[in-house]
Amino acid sequence: MAEEKAIFAGGCFWCMVEPFDSQPGIIKVLSGYTGGHTINPTYEEVSSNNTGHTEAVEITFDPKLISYRQLVEIYWQQTDPTDAMGQFQDRGDNYRPVIFVNNDQQKQIAIESRQNLIDNNPFDSEIVTTIEDAKPFYAAEDYHQDFYKKSPERHAITGAQRKAFIHDNWSK
Repeated sequence: MAEEKAIFAGGCFWCMVEPFDSQPGIIKVLSGYTGGHTINPTYEEVSSNNTGHTEAVEITFDPKLISYRQLVEIYWQQTDPTDAMGQFQDRGDNYRPVIFVNNDQQKQIAIESRQNLIDNNPFDSEIVTTIEDAKPFYAAEDYHQDFYKKSPERHAITGAQRKAFIHDNWSK
């Protein structure tokens, strides 16, 4: 089986796992950090805003069952693409929305998808999600992995603003 990877940042990685994990063709969704300058950063280091990293998810998928284009469309509907300095209650550069691309094909798909969103902008503000070349991805500590399964009550609380935004803006 040929596997591919996609990397998306959209605020707290806890809330970015479940929407992808539940899709057919998804092999694994890993919470972690990317885009920074520190090798093997810890959660505490990333949270200090000194490493340049963004919380993200790395998705391993089977392109025969789900396309990268489909993943990008799912991504948009998990984020507020108009907020460059965080997502929902999570504020700071380490929570910024980014599509990290692994190759030219992913880049072209992401650019086309973002342009389509810009052209049909359902928001009152500018689309600010960036598209950047992928950098090394570092898995977060074990207690962050599959958080929505390990701590559903806490996950529901941390994701409440996101769920309300998604309902109000993407469910139309």
